[in-house]
Amino acid sequence: MSLQLENITMVVDGKTHIYNTTLTLEKGTMNVLLGRTLSGKTTLMRIMAGLDVPTSGKILWNGKDVTGMRVQDRKIAMVYQQFINYPAMSVYENIASPLRLMKKSRDEINKAVRKTASLMHLSDQLDKKPLELSGGQQQRCALARALVKGSGLVLLDEPLANLDYKLREELREEIPKIFEESGAIFVYATTEPEEALLLGGNVATLWEGNITQFDETSKVYHHPNNETTARVFSNPSMNFLKIKKEGDYVFFGNGEKTLASHALSKLKDGNYIAGFRPNHLDIVDKSSNSIKILVHLSVTEITGSQTYLHLSFHNDDWIGLVKGVHHLDFDTDIPIFIDTSHIFIFAEDGSLVESASHSMKEA
Repeated sequence: MSLQLENITMVVDGKTHIYNTTLTLEKGTMNVLLGRTLSGKTTLMRIMAGLDVPTSGKILWNGKDVTGMRVQDRKIAMVYQQFINYPAMSVYENIASPLRLMKKSRDEINKAVRKTASLMHLSDQLDKKPLELSGGQQQRCALARALVKGSGLVLLDEPLANLDYKLREELREEIPKIFEESGAIFVYATTEPEEALLLGGNVATLWEGNITQFDETSKVYHHPNNETTARVFSNPSMNFLKIKKEGDYVFFGNGEKTLASHALSKLKDGNYIAGFRPNHLDIVDKSSNSIKILVHLSVTEITGSQTYLHLSFHNDDWIGLVKGVHHLDFDTDIPIFIDTSHIFIFAEDGSLVESASHSMKEA
């Protein structure tokens, strides 16, 4: 079982929403669409579901062209950010409703509902109405109704976005277990890199209607193939610094320089872009491979166990994320330290420089 998108594009009112996209999703896989709002995630899902017909290209299901097939004729299920349950029906009837439309027998319905309810930890809630449930249980009910049909393709469009933190964490852990038992192709859209990492499987990073990379989630996180993918797969966003390698030194800013160590030492002479995630910037020198840079601190945000630093270096705005609570003077210059063993090196065109990435530790 597979879903293939072949050279799919989507143009609406002269504006391109999805650029030429080819993607293959296999049976029993979790596939995360990761990108910011308006990057094309929902549009791509609607094309997969058959809710929208692409401007060009083909959709193949198990090798069969289903590009023009109606959504009701496909074995797909979709759960949205705004989860929908029928308030007048019990949880049992909510889950059973798609099976009744499929004209399943009473015994088939009862068996499938109870099996799916058990999978979603709803067995003791079947007689209740959705409004009697917690937010997490209501979302489980919506998920159960999607899964009970035995759909080969399950599309989840930011299904946890409206739940509180604790419930999101709980369901993030459960969803991969659920997908493993169902054997379906799961496609899960999110704006949060942390959620993609927790879900695992594969990830497609999207930027302005383009899939910039598709691979195993951990590989994409640790080895983004270009600057755009690195920007998408970092929260807060990855910081970037233009550098120039000359001999044993790396130059940056207005003539500042440092000895080229670790990934930097592998570079040929020339101009590059160094990328580093906010958590790999520190206000204390903890590594012999660190670059020391004097930056301007605009403001700090203390979250309890971490401190966000809003920084500027010449024309670049950076964010630092350091452990602990740090009360620092605002609107002042401070030294920060960047561990070169965690730096990503990109060419001026934004592509990852392989010679540098081979020496990088996992970030």
